[in-house]
Amino acid sequence: MNTSQTDTLLAPCSAQKSRLKPTDIFGVNPIVAMPFADNGAVDIESFKQLVKHLIQTGCHGLTLFGIASEFYKLNQDEKRTLARWFQAITSESQVFSCVSITEHATELAVQQAKEYQQQGFDSLMLLPPFFLNPSNEHIIYHIQSVLSAVDIPVLIQYAPTETGIPITPQDMKAITDNHPNAVFKIECNPPVEYAQQLLTLLPDAVIMNGYAGLYMLDMLEVGGKGVMPGCSFTEIYNAIYQLWLDGEKQQAQALHTLLFRYISKWMSHCEYIIAVEKEILVRRGIITTNYCRKPAYPLSELDHQDIETFLNEFAFILDQYDEE
Repeated sequence: MNTSQTDTLLAPCSAQKSRLKPTDIFGVNPIVAMPFADNGAVDIESFKQLVKHLIQTGCHGLTLFGIASEFYKLNQDEKRTLARWFQAITSESQVFSCVSITEHATELAVQQAKEYQQQGFDSLMLLPPFFLNPSNEHIIYHIQSVLSAVDIPVLIQYAPTETGIPITPQDMKAITDNHPNAVFKIECNPPVEYAQQLLTLLPDAVIMNGYAGLYMLDMLEVGGKGVMPGCSFTEIYNAIYQLWLDGEKQQAQALHTLLFRYISKWMSHCEYIIAVEKEILVRRGIITTNYCRKPAYPLSELDHQDIETFLNEFAFILDQYDEE
């Protein structure tokens, strides 16, 4: 089914849930992957199945159009259709919804933020502009403009490896002063020192960790509130987070150490882990194909062996959620 066909089939959006506060953002909030058919078209049916599956895992939130969603490979019509389906499904659940603003023009970012809030999303994520190396002054203006345009929480995404744009903790504080709806997704590598400095300046800051949760437990220990990884093995992050909450920190560390062996390799390139996660979703019966729009990262035979070993090693967690 193509996106033009699905636009006419979308049910009206449900009434918005009670307004999300920044302090309501915590726990495991995976970035939804983007399923494509073998011909490269967006696979709406797999997308809907994936979102419903993720809700059933017990995660706390879901985010669409992050880097792991391959937002940069989607056109505007596709994004509109996907956003409407995403809102329709998540609004009937207990998870909070988050959708990413990725426009590089400030005017377009503000317009998109307003539209998403009007559409009923619980929160937004904002990827600051980086194309052609804008000045810090322009980046600050962009972020503050979006924060001022809406009153729902806005996760400011700090991903300097992917964008090439450094923002110091001091600048981040200055940017978000007088904007109580600002929250943060920190995924510099490593993120712990940055998070500590930011929390020193902003003790009440809500900080989520990205970057596949490589530093998930370290970030929780210094005051982070949760993790925003990919979505193909959300259940493992849920298990680690729950163990940590329950005070079973040695067990949480042991489980994270097992996971780290894999994700530390797969996160060596964003397109690498995107391809891996899609292959895992296919093997788990959650989406139909592992197609990635070009340019994409080709998986080797060794990668496929690693994925098989991974699925076997974590079967005790994943199997209970997989499709029959």
